[in-house]
Amino acid sequence: MHVFITDALVIDLETETWQCRGCEANLGSARENYKSFLRVRPRDPQDIHAPIIDKDRYEFTFAPDPEWTRIVEYYCPHCARQMEVEYLPPGHPPAYDIEFDIDALKAQWADREALAEPAIGPAFVPPQHHHRKGGE
Repeated sequence: MHVFITDALVIDLETETWQCRGCEANLGSARENYKSFLRVRPRDPQDIHAPIIDKDRYEFTFAPDPEWTRIVEYYCPHCARQMEVEYLPPGHPPAYDIEFDIDALKAQWADREALAEPAIGPAFVPPQHHHRKGGE
């Protein structure tokens, strides 16, 4: 049975592996950090967030300082689908952002019907909002 975890990741409970939702390739053990099985592309943060003001005239330009932060993109090694993007301090290991108790997940899904697509909740309709003169 496949359990949808993110827009790009699925866990196959029978094989206990992470799978790419784009190409359905097995990535590696679901008991480990999925990022260790992906291609990594480090990016200069100023390529993503260009300086707003002249960097030749000002020390601070509203763009992230590459000495303080880095942007790391993670891709499926089979189809190159982007799986995740992180902002990390230089030298920091990949964040371990998703960890499941696989045995508990198997037990939880044992009596459920398999899903062909992720379950999506109802569309959000914001309540009507009115500004009234005088704060009334």
